[in-house]
Amino acid sequence: MVVIPCLNEAKHIGALLGELADPAERLGLRIVVADGGSTDGTRDIVRDIAARNPCVVLLDNPRRLQSAAVNLAVAVFGDNVDGFIRIDAHGGYPADYCERLIEEASVTGADSVVVSMATKGFGLFQKATAAAQNSKLGNGGSPHREGAPGHWTDHGHHAFMRIDAFRAVGGYDESFSHNEDAELDFRLRAAGHRIWMTDKTFMTYYPRATATALFRQYLGYGRGRARNILKHGTWPRLRQAIPLLVFPVVVGTSLAFLSLSALVPAGLWIAACLGYGIWMAVGQRNPYGPLAAVSAMIMHLGWSMGFWLQLFGSWKRRAAAS
Repeated sequence: MVVIPCLNEAKHIGALLGELADPAERLGLRIVVADGGSTDGTRDIVRDIAARNPCVVLLDNPRRLQSAAVNLAVAVFGDNVDGFIRIDAHGGYPADYCERLIEEASVTGADSVVVSMATKGFGLFQKATAAAQNSKLGNGGSPHREGAPGHWTDHGHHAFMRIDAFRAVGGYDESFSHNEDAELDFRLRAAGHRIWMTDKTFMTYYPRATATALFRQYLGYGRGRARNILKHGTWPRLRQAIPLLVFPVVVGTSLAFLSLSALVPAGLWIAACLGYGIWMAVGQRNPYGPLAAVSAMIMHLGWSMGFWLQLFGSWKRRAAAS
């Protein structure tokens, strides 16, 4: 079974379903498009394709969240199915993507197979953001962002998962709008299930095309990471913890009226990012390097701000309740 959480993806869903038609027929896969109430014509496109291709099913997802979409698809269509492949509507996939995932699950015996992501952009800002997300400046050296040889891991971009393992831990936590994959991976590992990062295939991710959308996305990521900490008591790794300093550093600039030294930490962060961007432009001959530095700063600030707002908000609510 293939599950595609979807909301207003009229520009992409038709082509994506076209790409999945052949592997679905070869492998006997049902394609479930779990739509959260699209208003841009997505539903009409899916209905039209489903009328011609019995492998495709449109499923209403009243809760709208991706986590709820997958949970609902598994609840409705998961019986007598060994596993499901999660496909993001706003992404690109190799022609043999499904085959490689199923093969890797069979060979390794993994309960979950995750993949690395190659980010690709089209417009100027999107290309710069893609350059940032493909670099250590934007991803901190994350294996599922940069790619790595196949190995057992604690987290990665969700691709294939066995139904019995998914159901055994209760599926996705639908209270999470972001970072639901990392939260589920924590419970999978705690229950003794194994996660395999494959190097046999990957997905292509298309980043947000505007600075505002990018900031909001990473604000949500930061909130989700803080919620994981509050729920499971797991602290970020060093590559994640360093960007957490950005929001406090930026807030600290408000003290510049007392001492100009308050500007120094933020200045060092900006200089480091711009310096990395210039190095990308010169050393890697990437013309988007300087603008990629700006995208990275937007991601750092959004992630850090979301994290601290969620953390302080939770502490405040607990204090009020006590």
